[in-house]
Amino acid sequence: MIKEDPEIEVSPLGGIVVRDGMTVHVEIYRLVEGDESWTLEVTDHEGGSTVWEDRFATDNEAYAEFYRVLETEGIGSFLEDQPESRKQ
Repeated sequence: MIKEDPEIEVSPLGGIVVRDGMTVHVEIYRLVEGDESWTLEVTDHEGGSTVWEDRFATDNEAYAEFYRVLETEGIGSFLEDQPESRKQ
């Protein structure tokens, strides 16, 4: 029997963010069954992905962390040549 992929809930807080001529896609998601915590992932225009190692209790907390990094480090911190994972 083939096991299906787990069902994922996607937060409505994610989406496309454009700043300083650069675009990133913010994804905030969690498994429907099992782990209640949220994952934060930001993908740049070239497909490079930054995934936070720590999980978030709510999707609002995950978005707040994205916004904090955006404001303090700039959108360029999410480009492909940056580290692939972050700790909160």
